[in-house]
Amino acid sequence: MSATKIDFKRELSELYAPGREPLLVNVPELAFLMVDGHGDPNTVAEYRAAVEALYAVTYVAKFIVKRAEGGIDFGVMPLEGLWWVEDMSRFTLEDKSDWSWIAMIMQPAPVTAEIVELALAKAAAKKSLPALGRLRFERFNEGLAAQVMHCGRYADEGPTIARLHEFIAAQGRTPAGKHHEIYLSDPNRTAPEKLKTVIRQPVATG
Repeated sequence: MSATKIDFKRELSELYAPGREPLLVNVPELAFLMVDGHGDPNTVAEYRAAVEALYAVTYVAKFIVKRAEGGIDFGVMPLEGLWWVEDMSRFTLEDKSDWSWIAMIMQPAPVTAEIVELALAKAAAKKSLPALGRLRFERFNEGLAAQVMHCGRYADEGPTIARLHEFIAAQGRTPAGKHHEIYLSDPNRTAPEKLKTVIRQPVATG
């Protein structure tokens, strides 16, 4: 019997397919594979290693779920990133050397902690992955956030981020938590001007 196919990006389209106009969204608690790090993601090997480990374990987990009895076939969710500096008022796209970050990929409900443990072991047996020991499986509850779709180069996100923060202020709210990006496009296969990135900023509810 073939596995049941589920498109979790479509199921969660409110979170993963916003429009180009900012809006508020309640982000539920979701499970993620995560790796922490620090430094400019464009230059530090630590970030590349984190992404490699995340995808390796995620794909193994996906196929474990698909091949199980009553299995579910689902597409791997996009890479996401939480980005911050100690003083968020000094957060800037121009200087990323002081950035701290969490690289992460959302795991749908069929991926359990037990499946992750098995996937970790299988991934480690296949290939040397330096960041594997730093990978963790954790639930993350982001809550109320503002988000918008950015189309174009990562380096050109500034005006989109500014527009999102103007929207937040117009709602009478303030940013709270970490700058969040969701990378819907593969930069190795997509022209820079056609990249699609969800820009999300949690907001204070009070």
